Amino acid sequence: MGIIKVSGIKLHGFHGCLAEEAMIGGEFIIDVIIDTDFSKAEVSDKLSDTVDYCTVYNIVKAEMAIRSKLIEEVCRRILNKLQASFPKAVFEVTLTKLHPPMNGDVESVSVILKS
Repeated sequence: MGIIKVSGIKLHGFHGCLAEEAMIGGEFIIDVIIDTDFSKAEVSDKLSDTVDYCTVYNIVKAEMAIRSKLIEEVCRRILNKLQASFPKAVFEVTLTKLHPPMNGDVESVSVILKS
């Protein structure tokens, strides 16, 4: 077993409960940790023998393009799609909302889901 980390996926999204968030959006960072057996790829040097992190990125990007009020729901959709695409892998997805609109100076809020 091994770990693949896809870190710091930066995307603009329109997630949040406020009307302004739906209109102007905000910045998000997504990190994906993949626990999988890529021992075959270590020898074969074939992309088909591992988790393609370009596919991981494309899944994250596609799910982030769908508006949601809650980042918990977005994170769940990302995790579900990743798991469906790579059923033998175990995933941890961290979705971070930068500078959330709150009554205070808050740098970020994150949710973390694991399969």
